[in-house]
Amino acid sequence: MSSSPEVCPCVFCPQVRSVFSRLIYSFLLLVIISASASVAPAQSPTATLTGTVTDQNDAVIPGVNIGVINIAQGFQRSAVTDEHGAFVVPLLPAGNYTVKAEREGFSPAEARDVILNVNDRVALKIQLKVGNINSQTVDVLDMPALIDESPAVGTTVNRQFVANLPLNGRSFQSLIALTPGVVLVPGSSVNNVGQFSVNGQRANANYFTVDGVSANTGNGVGAVPGQATSGTLPGLTTFGGTNSLVSVEAMQEFQVQTSTYSAEYGRSPGGQISIVTRSGANEFHGTVFDYLRNDKLDANDWFANRARQPRPPERQNDFGGTFSGPILLPRFGDGGSQPWYDGRNRTFFFFSYEGLRLRNPKFALTNVPSVNLRQTAATALRPVLNAFPLPNGRILANGFAEFAATYSDSQSLDATSIRVDHTVGSRLTFFGRYNLAPSQGLRRDGSSNLSTIAGSELRQEVITAGATMMLTPAISNELRVNFTRNEGKSFQRQDNFGGAVPVPREVLLPAQHAPPGSNSNGATTFFLAGMSTAFLPQVSITDSAATQRQFNINDTLSLTTGSHQWKFGFDYRRLTPILSPRSYILAMSFTTPANLTNGVAPSATVGAGFETHPIYHEFSAFARDAWRISRRLTLDLGLRWDVNPAPGEANNNLPLAIVNADDPRTIALAPRGTPLWQTTYNNFAPRLGLAYRLFESSGREAVLRGGFGVFYDTGNSQGSAGFDRYPFVPTTLRSNVTFPLSATQVAPPPFTIAPRY
Repeated sequence: MSSSPEVCPCVFCPQVRSVFSRLIYSFLLLVIISASASVAPAQSPTATLTGTVTDQNDAVIPGVNIGVINIAQGFQRSAVTDEHGAFVVPLLPAGNYTVKAEREGFSPAEARDVILNVNDRVALKIQLKVGNINSQTVDVLDMPALIDESPAVGTTVNRQFVANLPLNGRSFQSLIALTPGVVLVPGSSVNNVGQFSVNGQRANANYFTVDGVSANTGNGVGAVPGQATSGTLPGLTTFGGTNSLVSVEAMQEFQVQTSTYSAEYGRSPGGQISIVTRSGANEFHGTVFDYLRNDKLDANDWFANRARQPRPPERQNDFGGTFSGPILLPRFGDGGSQPWYDGRNRTFFFFSYEGLRLRNPKFALTNVPSVNLRQTAATALRPVLNAFPLPNGRILANGFAEFAATYSDSQSLDATSIRVDHTVGSRLTFFGRYNLAPSQGLRRDGSSNLSTIAGSELRQEVITAGATMMLTPAISNELRVNFTRNEGKSFQRQDNFGGAVPVPREVLLPAQHAPPGSNSNGATTFFLAGMSTAFLPQVSITDSAATQRQFNINDTLSLTTGSHQWKFGFDYRRLTPILSPRSYILAMSFTTPANLTNGVAPSATVGAGFETHPIYHEFSAFARDAWRISRRLTLDLGLRWDVNPAPGEANNNLPLAIVNADDPRTIALAPRGTPLWQTTYNNFAPRLGLAYRLFESSGREAVLRGGFGVFYDTGNSQGSAGFDRYPFVPTTLRSNVTFPLSATQVAPPPFTIAPRY
């Protein structure tokens, strides 16, 4: 294999020394620019098209006018080849393009159906024939192979691929799992589901973006604050689907970058998942769909048959539709002769709606108090035991018996979005998108008490706006602004499933003993240890709520100079969640049948909590140079700067910090108000990547990629857990208490939080 003619294989020749000198100069310049205060922009959901124009003898042609035309919306971007016959057109939305090439003395040529995907950096080779530009003949080139010149390793999934697959639930998590290096991991709690690990990273180290802004707006209502409310998880539905981010029918495509990605990407060291939504086009289009599943088409569960339980209902209706096209605007000042303006090539809309109504069949075999235990228990506790379903199976040891049943959990979703794109001219385009996606899930607690219904609700509202500006043929800028509000609540209720009798709240917590707030946002739980069983049946009534709020702004400036394509950017994100924990907590544990007979609990926990308002600030800046050294070799140099202060609190009620953590002998609590960690300002992350074309002949294209990088995490996932600990949720442990508890015993411990100011 011969080396590229532009690069001499001799290490000591002047050409190689020049290349390495330029390499060092570029990297030092990146360092200087990144460290200055004038940096401007962040990660972009667009593509970059590069290329080379040659004649029939494979000699490069400078001064060729290049036109890149978007087929659906009709806009055009322009460029001119340099002295090496190369051109670069950045910030192109994903889509189908026609590329035209014209120069005096050559016949015009065009390449059709050039498909660009999100985050692409692809190269196109165009060959012109000697001829007359004024002739009517245009050479239509066979679709040449697009060579990916990016060092990043990733997988792109477009809309056509998704449309041809039967996705259960119409969520694309299963498609993410097709990416090499991705492994699905178990989930737990509300909105802490549907996660995956990339190349061994933690499941909360992945960073989602939709149209270039952060989608890590998960709300872990009912879960321990941490990764669920600190901006490290995506804003999924209550059942872990991506429908709340983007419905499948409203998605243009998405890309998962797993390694060696450029300095443009970061904030989390795991996978970078970039999602792009669909835009309208010059023609009106609409779709209607309904995906149906029904138990009439399915067999009963094998375990349900064995336990002689009926087939539970199964209903799934995933329905909706899309409608898109140009917007016809009224025309003013023409006397009414043409009352409407044809919005083709200027303003477009795309509307989508998806609804889901699901009843998911389940079978469970659980342990419940036996009839004898219910009759011999203390009088005050009998209503608690009767809140469990009546046994219908074997009698077990220690006062328990089996209960088997089939049932159906329910889930629902209503996801609505509308996107509007407007072209001011060839140099300026705008877009705006609004997304509203409430979801709800109701499930029976199959591991504890089937008469308990655990419910969760989420309502995610997203507003995103952006602008792309072509300042000059060589300079372009892309701006994105986003606000997201994700409200949620969780609760547990009891019903009469399996013959259970719900416990009145005044039995669990007598009214004369109930502290303020315990009836509106509290938790009362009875644990009955199964002795010979492996789980804890319980009777529980709980309520909790949380709201996640995000403001995100980022900007990307692209500059093309010769064989270098520079990008400079910043990304600022501010998260201000509202945590509303249970205002009152009472939990009693009975460990032996004798405890139930005597009505004495060996242990009881009484606690309380109050609303907190954490604040997270995250700032990133980067500088990047995609240097095309030759037609075969592309080098990607970059430097990223991440600043992640410790979380604050709106009322200055900070979590407790510790000092001397590295020495257990001297570890101690820090003074109140001490940040969890000191902000570091030297989190510089260099990135180096290369892509080398091993073979260029059609049908045998091969690219060798490699890279090196330093990555930083925000640390918020670990630091946020402090908002669910003392002193925010003080608890008192009491021993050998008799039910019902006295007024003194049910009283929560006093708060030790400093006054708000």
